Amino acid sequence: MRQDRFKMEREGLVKEGQEVEISERSAVTGQYTYLVEPSIAMSGIYRTGDRILARKGIIRKIEKTDKGFYLLVETEG
Repeated sequence: MRQDRFKMEREGLVKEGQEVEISERSAVTGQYTYLVEPSIAMSGIYRTGDRILARKGIIRKIEKTDKGFYLLVETEG
């Protein structure tokens, strides 16, 4: 199991325990970003060796911080 953080701008779009789809956005530079669909939250930048290979995940935690909301998404592998 693997857990990754995604930044979400607005509260209430998803709930803990919900299954979500993850899509990959890549650049020619070998760096990747990911979206919780439909454009609910976005990941940071990942290098090729750290890519998220799963396309579905479960929201394990929603964190509220001064900078916004963060999803902790668990995926296989």
